[in-house]
Amino acid sequence: MENQTKSRSEGKVATAIEEQTAKLPSDLFLWAALGSMAASLTLKIMSKKHTALFIGQWAAPFLLLGVYNKLVKLDGHDQENKA
Repeated sequence: MENQTKSRSEGKVATAIEEQTAKLPSDLFLWAALGSMAASLTLKIMSKKHTALFIGQWAAPFLLLGVYNKLVKLDGHDQENKA
């Protein structure tokens, strides 16, 4: 099964996204998630409930993008191109 996944090639869009996200440091996404949580808390204290909820929901996507970024760096097309 491992050989099957390695023999597949990525599409043009996925390759372009991976090339760009691989340039970003992984901790950028962690800081973005923490920033959105801090902004959400600040807005909640300021009684801006709906805006706080909107901004607070950004944390999960930022963390998921960070995981994707890390996977691209570890197991993505970068490794195949360097080999």
